[in-house]
Amino acid sequence: MMTTNNFPKGFLWGGATAANQLEGAYQEGGKGLSLPDVLPGGKDRMKIINDPGFDFKMDSKYFYPNHVGIDHYHHYKEDIALFGEMGFKCYRFSIAWSRIFPNGDEEKPNEEGLKFYDSLIDECLKYNIEPVITISHYELPLHLINEYGGWKNKKLITFYERFARTVLTRYHDKVKYWMTFNEINSAAHFPIMSQGMTASDSLEDRRNIFQAWHNQFVGSSKAVKIGHELDPDLKIGCMILYATTYSYDSNPKNQLATLQDNQANNFFCADVQVRGHYPAYTKSLLARQGVKLADLDYTDEELALLAQYPVDYIGFSYYMSSVVDVTHENQETTNGNLMGGVKNPFLKSSDWGWQIDPTGLRIALNQLSDRYQKPVFIVENGLGAVDKPDENHYVADDYRIDYLREHIEAISQAIDDGVDVMGYTPWGCIDLVSASTGEMSKRYGFIYVDEDDEGHGTFKRYKKKSFDWYKKVISTNGADLA
Repeated sequence: MMTTNNFPKGFLWGGATAANQLEGAYQEGGKGLSLPDVLPGGKDRMKIINDPGFDFKMDSKYFYPNHVGIDHYHHYKEDIALFGEMGFKCYRFSIAWSRIFPNGDEEKPNEEGLKFYDSLIDECLKYNIEPVITISHYELPLHLINEYGGWKNKKLITFYERFARTVLTRYHDKVKYWMTFNEINSAAHFPIMSQGMTASDSLEDRRNIFQAWHNQFVGSSKAVKIGHELDPDLKIGCMILYATTYSYDSNPKNQLATLQDNQANNFFCADVQVRGHYPAYTKSLLARQGVKLADLDYTDEELALLAQYPVDYIGFSYYMSSVVDVTHENQETTNGNLMGGVKNPFLKSSDWGWQIDPTGLRIALNQLSDRYQKPVFIVENGLGAVDKPDENHYVADDYRIDYLREHIEAISQAIDDGVDVMGYTPWGCIDLVSASTGEMSKRYGFIYVDEDDEGHGTFKRYKKKSFDWYKKVISTNGADLA
């Protein structure tokens, strides 16, 4: 095991969650319905919602786990106290848009929703935990989908700007770190989550995805503008899903396909948000997807806004790497439920088929740093696994400790490589509802929540073995990973 003693002073150790996956209380405090409220639980979740006939309505034959989450809405003080006990330096969470603007298009915000986050933020600060807030994290108000068709409609720019202005104005004196959209590039694979569009709206008409992206880019720059006008020292980042991508072999066709895959999936959204302009390969990228640049609705004023207000840092999630092969047929594939691909024979996989690749994280950090010359922040990383508590509700999750240790070692190596890494917030620091399957049994946390896939349980919280291990990692600033 390597010794890591190079993490900078002030490194932001913490954890990450999303409002829709843990808060519950889906009809309390004046909250309106959001997209996750109509997503059924179970391994078929993505199949159901990607069906062209999905109508964003609830059906009594399904269970809707996001209605309950882990009831963080009523347990947040207890949960943040546990984060404080672990020694978190920061906590990444999101603000539920429909808790602030129940329909998304109101003129005035819901004060009860704002007061909830007042209290949550104050609770973090009580334990010297820096809030890191994602403004929009897979929780578009349902009304904005049903009435406006999601992010392909430019009217959403105005609604998002109003939402961003409201929360930035309210909290900027207490919250320094922000991100505009969660995994904005994920729409390349599942546009329903981040853009609120059905399969018939997006997968069958890729133009809508690129239009929605443009609208989100404009909204993001407006949020940066608002934030920097309130306080120039605010740090407002983008957030992308990143999967280090390898060519299967040295065949030039596979090498070219890998380059194009990186452009489409890893870099495009960050290129616009970080550099402030569309990359030179935009036209060819669009053409490969059957889209013409002339078909998109954009203005010179919007392009100028993108250039003037790029993001301050790159936040990203990293769970796995992927392999590109366009020259062989019938290759063995992985079972990852969000991003599959050709199986890498050099890697092991998680219980859900996600290929585990710590070295890929070091590569990702170097690639992002080299490309953008801005700080990078690993705001999601972790192992979804089936945890089996003993009779005392204790989970000996050495497999999770091993996973995190190897990835923290990779971060340390990247810092030695010269990468400016802001911090590390493992995903689902407390067990929560899985975004991809709606399951509780796919657990990531340092804290076990007594709840099953049907929302039954005591909702009591119990520390796993990884809780004390991560506490030690933080207290030694990454020096002791044993």
